[in-house]
Amino acid sequence: MKALNHFHDIKTLLHHFAGEGKKGLLKVKIIRFIFELKEVSVAHICEKLDLSIPSVTKLIGELTSEGWIEKKGEGASRGGRKPVMLGLVSGLFYVLCIDIELFAVKIALFDNTLNMERRIDFPFNLSKSREDIQILKQKTDELLETAGLNKEQLIGVSICMPGLVSEQKGDSFFYLKDPYSNHSLAHYFESLFGLPVIIQNDVNAAAQGELKHGKAKGVKDALVLLMDWGLGLGIIMDGKVRKGSLGFSGEIGHIPFDYNGELCYCGKQGCLETIASGNALVRLAKDGINAGQHSILYELCNREIDSIEPKLIIEAANKGDLFAIKLLSQVGSAIGKGISTLIQIFNPELIVLEGRIAAAEQYITLPMLQAINTYCMTQIREHTQIAVSQLSDNANLIGCAVEGIEQFLIADMD
Repeated sequence: MKALNHFHDIKTLLHHFAGEGKKGLLKVKIIRFIFELKEVSVAHICEKLDLSIPSVTKLIGELTSEGWIEKKGEGASRGGRKPVMLGLVSGLFYVLCIDIELFAVKIALFDNTLNMERRIDFPFNLSKSREDIQILKQKTDELLETAGLNKEQLIGVSICMPGLVSEQKGDSFFYLKDPYSNHSLAHYFESLFGLPVIIQNDVNAAAQGELKHGKAKGVKDALVLLMDWGLGLGIIMDGKVRKGSLGFSGEIGHIPFDYNGELCYCGKQGCLETIASGNALVRLAKDGINAGQHSILYELCNREIDSIEPKLIIEAANKGDLFAIKLLSQVGSAIGKGISTLIQIFNPELIVLEGRIAAAEQYITLPMLQAINTYCMTQIREHTQIAVSQLSDNANLIGCAVEGIEQFLIADMD
């Protein structure tokens, strides 16, 4: 926390930069650039900001003495002396990241170098109203106390959640609504935490996480398929996450797929999500067991059919349960058919599979690939790789941290 030695909190420090005028703005641009690439050379900063070496050297000197950046070693040589690589000092400030799922919440603290300091998970039923939302503040306070941090060390709160989420308005169109207030969900959270808040869709966060630290790092055109209770798509084009005009891009789960199918919670009939998602997988499993289908799922759920969830079905498949394997194959085939359309629209280099259903690996990927081979044009399909994410269940949280730090650094300079 060297950079905060002479300042009360991170906001005061950033406002100090703002008071330096153009020089302060350039300092924040350098900080953001280093954050984006993790380690950079002076020459790279000069090229990026179109500044002279003496100007950048002076700014780097001040940022070093102020405790923001430090030397990280030497980079690769291009024929001359190896360049000195610069990086951010760790622990300068933190961002609080909250991943709200349908039935659980993950809360984590990341520092300015994207090191995860602490994480807690707990059950949470995401509802239409804000009645139970106070539990998030309680758990956050416990997390900060355990980590030995105070609110002044936080730059803000970054939240992701499923459904239609407008980043511009800071609001969800499906969940955590208040019919008696005109205040957005972001405004409500800001009042709750006393910090600036941004809210984004969960699959956009996952795509940001994959682009920064996962399989999509260094890839210009990729798709991130979040296969969880629902089904969502993160779109990476030209090396950036593309969210659409309102932040609603990637709602693949609600494209029409079976016109005579199940009624979707969105109000339409036969959405892809009704046959190719965690909810669909669980519904099919329950229907089969209730109809007398033999499966070890009945024992794995302790004969409580309503407690069946995707991980139990995957566990049953791994134990050789034919019913579970068939269910995953059915869902995988439907997803593969949907993906074949996406491949022909976006022509991606890579498709990254995320979420609970992706944990089924070959039980989901093999029928998915078979469907893609059936429905997708060969010339396009053969240049698209499909890979399962290696970020475990941290992709959303990492994406929240990336988005939060990038946005809050600029916002606090205004």
